[in-house]
Amino acid sequence: MDEEKSYCPVEAALAVIGGKWKPHIFRHLIGGTKRFGKLQNALPQVTRKVLTQQLRELEDNGVIIRTVFPQIPPKVEYSLSDYGKTLIPIMSSLSGWGETHVKRDINE
Repeated sequence: MDEEKSYCPVEAALAVIGGKWKPHIFRHLIGGTKRFGKLQNALPQVTRKVLTQQLRELEDNGVIIRTVFPQIPPKVEYSLSDYGKTLIPIMSSLSGWGETHVKRDINE
């Protein structure tokens, strides 16, 4: 007997954008293309290994584009893909909800 897997669209979305660092990376890339070093400087709490892993996951999901320039030393830039840009209003709504939630907790 095949067991049906339950499918939750919210869970699928959170698998792409969830985690400790992906929202921060996304926020920085909304402002435009960034080099790896610039992202690392903007997120000093994240290790190089974790930042690389999170960027790869976002790239694998089509949210960002990684561009490598053939030069020495290597130059790598990250930007939102057109698909990734479709997340901007969603992340903006989440941000607004988060602000309201924080204020609600403070006022209670």
